[in-house]
Amino acid sequence: MTTIHPQFNPVALDLGFVQAHWYGLMYLLGFGMAYALALYRTKKRPDWNNDMVADLIFYGAMGVILGGRIGYVLFYQFGEFLANPAYLFKITDGGMSFHGGFLGVAVAMWLFARRYKKAVFDVLDFIIPCVPTGLLFGRIGNFINGELWGRVSEGGYNWLMAFPQAWQADSELLAQNPNLANVAVKFGEYNLLPRHPSQLYQAFSEGLVLFVLIWWFASRPRPRMAVTGLFVLGYGVVRFITEFFRQPDADQGFILLGWVTKGQMLSLPMVFVGLFLIIWAYKQQIYDWGSQKNSQ
Repeated sequence: MTTIHPQFNPVALDLGFVQAHWYGLMYLLGFGMAYALALYRTKKRPDWNNDMVADLIFYGAMGVILGGRIGYVLFYQFGEFLANPAYLFKITDGGMSFHGGFLGVAVAMWLFARRYKKAVFDVLDFIIPCVPTGLLFGRIGNFINGELWGRVSEGGYNWLMAFPQAWQADSELLAQNPNLANVAVKFGEYNLLPRHPSQLYQAFSEGLVLFVLIWWFASRPRPRMAVTGLFVLGYGVVRFITEFFRQPDADQGFILLGWVTKGQMLSLPMVFVGLFLIIWAYKQQIYDWGSQKNSQ
């Protein structure tokens, strides 16, 4: 049985003079949860305090927003940027990239580390366990907006969903593959195809599963870089896998071997970088907190 996407109103609150969109609220929830979790982590870390956490979240928010936008434009809309550099500032057109946001946060954490005279991986290891909840809320925001939908499936799974927002793509697929009419569902004047709700797959894997794994791993002292390495490795793996269920961007398609997406191309290096960081961390054996803490 295929269900129809609920078609949520993207505006969560409309006061006339100001509107609050669900996607923006998801960002706020993500930052708020990261702040609360970071405050909790200070209980085991006497080298961190509430004021530092507030600054850290501010730096991180700027890294996510600026890096996410710049990354999206450079990774996914570079041709548009070359034709019109002002496109970078057209934030009303939407477009954010996790990989760009991740790089933006890395730069922001480096700046924060310089200000507070900390090792950058000490900072990253501290805040990274709080990051997956932001990914969870972000993917829920994607689902509410009915964007970044999944690939068409003929598997007949009970959780497949038809997205009215994908009517044009569905119409083109039906024209190319008339046999798909057997699984199409009627929605008004359109025939919609059953798709994987990949936003929810990513919310579960990138958000919930990765959060539980990283939070558990970081709950006891680990060598510097190990927590960061596990996150980078874990995200690279789950993103590479979930991309098999997510519809590639229409203007990108499959960019390698007829099946590799841009998201997979950007995620694969994360797997190798994460493995390197974990191996190097345990080889160096530098601890920033706990009874194993190295003298500085």
